[in-house]
Amino acid sequence: MLLDPDERRGIDPKAQNVAMDQDHFPIVGIGASAGGIEAMQGFFRGVPETLEAAFVVVTHLSRKHKSLLPEVLARFTTFDVEAAADGVPVRPGHVYVMPAGFVMGIAGGRLTLRPLGPEGREAKPIDIFLTALAIDQRERAVGVILSGGDGDGAIGVKAIKEHGGLTLAQTADGDGPETADMPISALRTGFVDFGETAERMGERIAAHGAAQDALAGTAPREFDAALLAEVFAILRSQVGHDFSGYKSSTFVRRMQRRIGVVGAAGPLDYVRLLRADPAEVGALFRDLLIGVTNFFRDAAAFEALASQVVPKLFEGRAETDVVRIWVPACSTGEEVYSLAILLREHMLTLAEPPRVQIFATDIDERSLTVARTGLYPRTYLSAVSPERIAQHFVVEGDSAVVAKAVRDLCTFAPHSVLRDPPFSRLDLVSCRNLLIYLGVEAQQQLMPVLHYALRPRGYLFIGMAENVTRFEDLFETIDKRHRIFQARDAIPSVRLPPMTGPDTPIFAGTSQPHRRNATTHAALRHTVETLMLAEFTPPHAVVTRTGEAVHYSSRIGDHLEVVPGQPTRELAAMARKGLRLDLRTALREAIEGNTQAVRDGIGVVLPDGRLQSISLVVRPLNASGSTEPLFLVVFDEVAAPAEKDRGQALEANERDAALQGLERELGETRERLQGVIEEYETSLEELKSSNEELYSVNEEMQAANEELEASKEETQSLNEELQTVNFELTSKIEAIDQMRDDQSTLFECMNVASVLLTPDLRIRMFTAAAAQIFGLQPSDIGRSLRNFSAPIPLTWLSEEIPTVLTADRPSERTIEGADGARYRVRLMAPSRKSGRTPGIVAIFTNLQEQE
Repeated sequence: MLLDPDERRGIDPKAQNVAMDQDHFPIVGIGASAGGIEAMQGFFRGVPETLEAAFVVVTHLSRKHKSLLPEVLARFTTFDVEAAADGVPVRPGHVYVMPAGFVMGIAGGRLTLRPLGPEGREAKPIDIFLTALAIDQRERAVGVILSGGDGDGAIGVKAIKEHGGLTLAQTADGDGPETADMPISALRTGFVDFGETAERMGERIAAHGAAQDALAGTAPREFDAALLAEVFAILRSQVGHDFSGYKSSTFVRRMQRRIGVVGAAGPLDYVRLLRADPAEVGALFRDLLIGVTNFFRDAAAFEALASQVVPKLFEGRAETDVVRIWVPACSTGEEVYSLAILLREHMLTLAEPPRVQIFATDIDERSLTVARTGLYPRTYLSAVSPERIAQHFVVEGDSAVVAKAVRDLCTFAPHSVLRDPPFSRLDLVSCRNLLIYLGVEAQQQLMPVLHYALRPRGYLFIGMAENVTRFEDLFETIDKRHRIFQARDAIPSVRLPPMTGPDTPIFAGTSQPHRRNATTHAALRHTVETLMLAEFTPPHAVVTRTGEAVHYSSRIGDHLEVVPGQPTRELAAMARKGLRLDLRTALREAIEGNTQAVRDGIGVVLPDGRLQSISLVVRPLNASGSTEPLFLVVFDEVAAPAEKDRGQALEANERDAALQGLERELGETRERLQGVIEEYETSLEELKSSNEELYSVNEEMQAANEELEASKEETQSLNEELQTVNFELTSKIEAIDQMRDDQSTLFECMNVASVLLTPDLRIRMFTAAAAQIFGLQPSDIGRSLRNFSAPIPLTWLSEEIPTVLTADRPSERTIEGADGARYRVRLMAPSRKSGRTPGIVAIFTNLQEQE
């Protein structure tokens, strides 16, 4: 059953209506440290007021710190600013700020909040939100990394880029970001579309949205074959990789994204940009390599692999043996570590498990860097059981590091599966979700290469949307539902990928499928026998450049024997005593020089005990239709001359005895030489082991360095919070100063005699008119009003103040003064908003002056 795109993204069907309502506008996730107030101010000042977008701000905050960031940001934007709440739908024209004490995500277009754990602070809150935003919004997600003091946000921008969104990071403008660690970490990942100043990011976001809307109406015919061929040629010449084997729909979709990012007028305009700007060629190359991968993707398939294949990989293996696995196109390593976890779990059940080597390769160095680190947000581990997380990961808040025991099984290296020679003698190849990006011709080249890389009866594990229907001669089905196959004992026509230069298309002239050997065995036999009838008649064999036999003649058994242990097709390994060393030397000379090599007078002990002298000839063989160099190995037996009389026979016997002695001595010498070679190989293995130990020590040192970095990040975060508090206090002080200036101006302009008093009649503030009545000076603030000569008695004020405070209502009385004038005195107690000492306002009005 086909899933709706929203269902494939894991959106709750009940929330789909919300997601549909907001699909027409982008959601911008903004990551910054708490001290990056100025960067956020610059960002919102540069956002056009007409931009239809929603903004979500995520900062590093302690649960004990109450943030005033919503109030601060509201001063610099016309958008509605509010603290985020759990379950609130995200709407355009709003800014949502993550509150302290929570970790924020998004699902179905609604924000989600989860309280922090007992540790008190999440190490990577920006990565967590941006990853959730990428999964939920895909191409409508925008990630912005502003000033900050650690590497938070680097994984988040990767997730947004993988899902087709837009990514930006702050760059220097004058003084630059307040703390540049976060933007620099994001830029180093290579997943940032634009490095911009904070003030210009809003314009970039608006331009990208407009370009995407315009590109939605681009006709498919504008991406014709000629245009794509030119783009393939540009990529091939500048980055050295041929993408003509990509599925055209995938290639066009990634190309459309870049057109929208750079704001090109259309496909033709974009091709002109590629010709002129090598940096854009690199950006398109990185976009083409982005793939979505998760831990235990298609969990049922991994369970089937664990039950049906993994135990068989270890059957009959001793502690000194090696289980070899290859994961081509490994991306950021989630699939590699998933396999390593399955293998480690089985190894723990064995008393003496063999060694395991997992070779993980990709052509994207940036993805390999992430894979080697093994650090992922907890959101990436949604398909991993809690038991496996506890056993195979080191959890750090909402981030997790793959355990060292699992990482030790994996080796990551750059490698092109379509250009470089493959690995060999592998027990399992896991090539999941690569074939779906390749066209038919590329698949026809790749599948024989994977078959060549496997041991006889090795296993192939591919993605759920992939199959090997066209390659049933190479693989037989083990589990069709979960895409597990086993290599047949066949010789594919394409044993190795063609070695091409950067300007040569890999897929040129490969329109016909190669399901069987292009040169059938009968044709090969005919070619060989024709040559043998013309020049030779002795026993012979045909080998590849790796020394593996692909054809034997009759009577070859006199010179070959079955080697104990695992079956092999290596000709030199099967050579009889006395012949092996000369055969290896001749093969190496012929293969490296592509010329004929001859060794005469070689003594070989035949199965019946006779000592036979032979001449060994190795020469290149040009078989018609063969796509791989082949070499002919001839064992020319030298016949002994006939004896004519008894004396001659005796003399010949004596010579034979002496010759046999020399041959035995020569054989012993060769055996000792073989022992030296084996000791050398053993020493080489020990050196490899020592190198692996040094690699482990280096990783431990890196882990210690990461712990120190974490401590540094924590200190920086505390410093940023202090900066934020200081900024907020400064803002409050400025506001209070402004209020005080406003009050002073107001009092100076008022012609009403008012005095602000404490309950015990001490002066707190007064107007100019009151100063004339009582003769007050600014220095009199804090003194009691009773200390001044008043024109009226103040006894009523002392008696009435408690009543005014208790009843919470004003009181008024007319009092005759000593000068004969009548004064109306009004007492008021404003509502109290704090626990401080209340203030009483006394207003004195000279009724005679009013008349």
